Amino acid sequence: MPARAFVFDAYGTLFDVHAAIARHRDAAGPDADRFSEIWRAKQLEYAWMLSAAGHYVDFWTLTERALDYAFARVPSVDRALRAALLDVYFMLDAFPDARAALTALHAKGLKTAILSNGNPCMLSGAVEAAGIAADLDAVLSVDAIRLYKPNAAVYAMVTGAFGIAPAEVVFVSSNRWDVMGATAFGFRGVWVNRANMPDEYQEFPPVKVVRDLTSLATLDL
Repeated sequence: MPARAFVFDAYGTLFDVHAAIARHRDAAGPDADRFSEIWRAKQLEYAWMLSAAGHYVDFWTLTERALDYAFARVPSVDRALRAALLDVYFMLDAFPDARAALTALHAKGLKTAILSNGNPCMLSGAVEAAGIAADLDAVLSVDAIRLYKPNAAVYAMVTGAFGIAPAEVVFVSSNRWDVMGATAFGFRGVWVNRANMPDEYQEFPPVKVVRDLTSLATLDL
């Protein structure tokens, strides 16, 4: 069954989640990278744990809470940066290969979309800032169903939006746990392993592992 749609995770895949601290690295000081890693880890942890407990809090609120936790854990970073760091989250840098990959896939007649934990306002800002709106057929947010990935109902948003079977969807993410969830649902998972991380979730392997987005339009899937 040929692929009909390429669906992308947003944060870490199309958009650099560490762009906020990168823009304020000098002000953040020597612990900037550790601070950013904690911020990202807690952002995801809060989504997973609340979902597991049967509760939903929107991703922007979780992003704020995770940032406050990072400030508490890394007191060397000036809390006065809080507003500036949050502002950047609405205009995160896209990875240099993101726009070209989407354009190439669209040129082949494939549907393209984002499926993200981010709320609609966050995603709209990032898509607009990156200039990729013209190459996206849909931007899908979990906010519509108030559940977070890797819940199967989230991935079902894609098949519902496009009216296609799971096997016709190539799902692209830099997050191995997200590829696991998508693969378990029946998508063809492509793991963008930018940081050369070890593999996980061996029961649900990706169909391809790539280092960046440049080869997506030419992959033999």
